[in-house]
Formats: sequence, C-alpha cells, structure tokens
Amino acid sequence: MKERFLVSGGAPLSRSGKGDGAKNSVLKLMAAALLAEGTTTLHNCPEILDVPLMCDVLVGLGCEVDIEGSTVRIHTPAEVSPDADFDAVRQFRASVAVLGPLMARCHRARVALPGGDAIGSRPLDMHQTGLEKLGATTRIEHGAVVAEATALHGANIKLDFPSVGATENIVTAAVMAEGRTVLDNAAREPEIVDLCDMLNSMGARIDGAGTSTITIDGVQALRPTEHTVVGDRIVAGTWAYAAAITGGDITVTGIAPRHLHLALSKLKLAGAQVETYEHGFRVRMDGRPKAVDYQTLPFPGFPTDLQPMAIAIAAVADGVSVITENVFEARFRFVDEMQRLGADANVDGHHVVLRGVDRLSSTDVWSSDIRAGAGLVLAGLVAEGVTTVHDVHHIDRGYPNFVEQLRELGAEIRRVSDSKHAAN
Repeated sequence: MKERFLVSGGAPLSRSGKGDGAKNSVLKLMAAALLAEGTTTLHNCPEILDVPLMCDVLVGLGCEVDIEGSTVRIHTPAEVSPDADFDAVRQFRASVAVLGPLMARCHRARVALPGGDAIGSRPLDMHQTGLEKLGATTRIEHGAVVAEATALHGANIKLDFPSVGATENIVTAAVMAEGRTVLDNAAREPEIVDLCDMLNSMGARIDGAGTSTITIDGVQALRPTEHTVVGDRIVAGTWAYAAAITGGDITVTGIAPRHLHLALSKLKLAGAQVETYEHGFRVRMDGRPKAVDYQTLPFPGFPTDLQPMAIAIAAVADGVSVITENVFEARFRFVDEMQRLGADANVDGHHVVLRGVDRLSSTDVWSSDIRAGAGLVLAGLVAEGVTTVHDVHHIDRGYPNFVEQLRELGAEIRRVSDSKHAAN
C-alpha cells in the first residue's frame, strides 16, 4: 500500500531528544555477525525498514534472528550458506556487506547485485579487486557477484577511492585471512570505526580504523559479541538542519558532535547558534539563514547524505549558494522536486546554484531516495500551504518513526495511505 506524507509549513521545530542508532552501521554489524558461530547481540538498533530486510538476508543464509525493541540477536550456525542470491538481497544496497564475511567463513560467496537508492552508479569493482588481492577469483554472472578462493591471505591493497562499502568488505574478509593486510586510502567514516570496534571485540586484530590506513592481522576464528550501535550522524544532522531551516531550537543527544563537525560549522556560517557537548549538540536559528556554499566529500568532509538538507536550506537562504556533489552523480535529481516547490535552482554538471527565495510554495513531490525524501519534508516545513511527499517508503528505510519524531518537534505532518485511511 502506497503512503504519503502531508506536511504543513510554518511551524518552527523545537524540543530535545536522543538520537537513534546508525542505519549506515547497524546493517554492516548485522552482516559481520556471520563471522562467528553463536549469538551476537546488537543494542541501539534503529527501527527502520532495512533492519528486518537484513534479518531476511541472514535467515536466508542459515541464521536465526530475534528483534526485541532496539535489540537484535543473531544466532549464527556452525555452517552458513554462501549463497545470497535471493530477492531480499536485491532490495537494498547494504546487503552486499555479507560478501566479505561469507568469503572469510566459506571461502566462496554468491551475492545478488543489490538494489537501493537511485543516487548514481555504485559498482562493485573495488570490492572485487580487494578480494582478488586477498587470493580470490571474482566474476559477475547472472545478476550476482561470485567470489571463490582456496584460502585467503594478507595483502597490500590501495583503494582508488575511499569507498565505505569496499573498505567494509575487505576488512571483514581479511580478519580471518592468513597474515597481515594493509588497506590504504580506506574510508574513515565513524561507521567504519564502529564496525572495527565490534570486530576487535570478537577477537579480530585491527588497527588504524578512522584513519586512511587500516592494518588487519588475520586470526583463525572469531567469537560472538555484544555491541551497541554508534549514533546516527545523518539523522542527527537532519534534525540540526530542520532546526535551522524552520527557525527552531533542537537539542540532540546520543551522538558525537565531532562526527558532524563540518555540517554544524556550515550551520554556524548560515547564522545558527550551535552548542556542542560531549554526547550531543544544540542548534538554534533566529531569522532567515544566510547563503553558504557546500561541497560533498568522503568523511571528514561534508556528507553526501546531508546534501539534500543543504539544498533545502539554501533554497530559502538570503543570497546565492553553490552546492557541489563529488560523491554520487545522480543525487541532483532531487533538485527537480525542489523546483516544483518554487526553489530557484539551476544544475550545471555536478554543481547546483540556488538563489534563495523568501518562501517555498506547496505542491506534490516524489522521493527518489532516503535522504531526498527527508530533504523534501524539510522543504515542506517552510513552504506555504500543505506539501504532499510521495514514495515515503524510501524515508522509512532510513529514519525511525519519522512522522512521530517530527511531531514531537512541533511539525505539522501526518501519514496517509492511498486507501484514504489516515494513520499516525
């Protein structure tokens, strides 16, 4: 059943709340549970659609999975199936995270090419090259990536780009390889650190997570563990930009502000008052935001996942902003929907120039991915009238209880279905 959000503009958002566990971490941690026989327990898991999807993937590989609130328990058998070529895998991008663990456990894997957000090309060539350096042969056939190895051995690997997914799969494959692996130009995201922290608690020997060089000394076996998922910096950043765009006052706890350093710094330049604490931050905005330029880069640069929020605030800022997208080439399809809302935006290659308007105007818009959907809702919060956001299943994949959380912040938003029955 298709659902949509009705968003009424005009209300400043306020109040405080605790952030959720990170979508971009929990799914990879769940996949890493394949590395150890026994029960791995994850706490602070976000209640998003992708978590039960990953549960389906793990069940298809032979695990038993229990979800109780924000806790997920994964019971991994002594032998797991190397075949992840089924429908659940194709429904979201993070499913490819099982490739590395399956190679470590089984020395072979068949993983359906994943689906997910329509934000541009995300090939698996760096994943394949990394596994081949570790001693595997790989190929793409019949819509799946296939990898096989007699044994895995340590290697020196340098990524062409600090890909998060390739870093994760290489690390999870190398943790049980013979010898030492040195991975250069590795992704530095906090979610990579979270994964490596969990792997080390399972008995892995990983050093350098959070830097561009990660060293992995292979071990013979890992043990199950209990781990708390890191806070979601993208959801927290969304609330920060919601405060700024609506002239509100929002405090978020359960997140390390250093994970959002550049994103919060940009809000200061836009005129917001930003206070940071050890485990949280507060954002207040009085009046219209000022125009600010943004360019997305891998961590610690400005997150590509917050680019739609940057465009939303730039659309109503005082002055001209230039947003440059350096990570995903198709992310600017979101701009078409912003133009529907009255944004003065022009795309030129991987740049978009926005001349801020006093206020946006409501209409029907469509989500193309998780973050674009959230960005459209933020835009709707400062549009005159009621904005209808369609295809909100994308948003549900990345934001727990999105409507309820926005309502608690003071937003006028409700979820309705095509059956005409209102919900929430």
